[in-house]
Amino acid sequence: MKISTITSRSVLAVSLAFAGTFAAVAPAQAAAPMQHKQVPGYYRAMIGDYEVTALHDGGGNVDTKILHGDPALIESLLARSFENDPKSVAATVQAYLVNTGSKLVLIDTGAGGHWGGPTLGKLMQNLKASGYKPEQVDLVLLTHLHADHAGGIYQNGKRVFPNATVMMKKADADFWLSKEITAKAPEDAKIFFKVAQDAAAPYIAAGKWQPYEGMDEIVPGIAPYAISGHTPGHTGYMISSKGQSLLVWGDVAHVTAVQMPHPEIGIDYDSDGATAIKTRAALLVKLAADNTMIAAAHMPFPGLGRVRKADTGVGYDWVPTTFLNVK
Repeated sequence: MKISTITSRSVLAVSLAFAGTFAAVAPAQAAAPMQHKQVPGYYRAMIGDYEVTALHDGGGNVDTKILHGDPALIESLLARSFENDPKSVAATVQAYLVNTGSKLVLIDTGAGGHWGGPTLGKLMQNLKASGYKPEQVDLVLLTHLHADHAGGIYQNGKRVFPNATVMMKKADADFWLSKEITAKAPEDAKIFFKVAQDAAAPYIAAGKWQPYEGMDEIVPGIAPYAISGHTPGHTGYMISSKGQSLLVWGDVAHVTAVQMPHPEIGIDYDSDGATAIKTRAALLVKLAADNTMIAAAHMPFPGLGRVRKADTGVGYDWVPTTFLNVK
């Protein structure tokens, strides 16, 4: 029997021929489908021994015509942040869950789907994704009763947080729950009164609605912080543990690109615009000097950062926190 000699050249030739035949008959592989999903909207940080979880309620766009300032200046400030359409500026809403080790405290609750369209109202799904359940929340603290901060506490006339007491400054509750003030409000503002009153109703019925007047600590390490002007009782919350602090400041600012460099620019949502501007200016001076960490409802998610005096000498820079893993 004669055995043929197989050379490396013949092996290569056979391999190429086979590969060519296979390529001709093999079905084409489709591209992987796009997912069109983002990561769950929560982010954690530690303040001393306290775990703080930022919870994204959603986002959208705002028309900067609601800002009170020179339109040309506002447009130039937006352009510096690559926001080139003053009628559609990216906006976000978030709230903050604080685990003190003995209490689970939620500061603000998002819109709950009652205001702002379908891109808001995501806080509950993000709270659950973060590992917590609504029935675990012991206390809800509201910076104020605007719909994007208080709307998340109720659904279908029922309490979303069945074991929680809800607290806010009495001046804000008195204003937004007043039927007399509601009746005199402009039509486009009535939705804010309706959401506040619908939100309060099931908690009032259950004896879980507790407005406060003083500024003492509500639970150890969490105290009200006066921030006047935005609404009649607008109040921040200072969280303190092991020498570290975080100010949850509610609605001190809404449009980062504009109101950080120019804090004197106000917004329609402020009930007392002059006071809100004065308060913002004084607060930014203090926070920049103290290097205080801030949790801001409308800064880019997770809304955690600090402010520093701008190098130009005009206004402030927002310095977001660096992403870090939590042990």
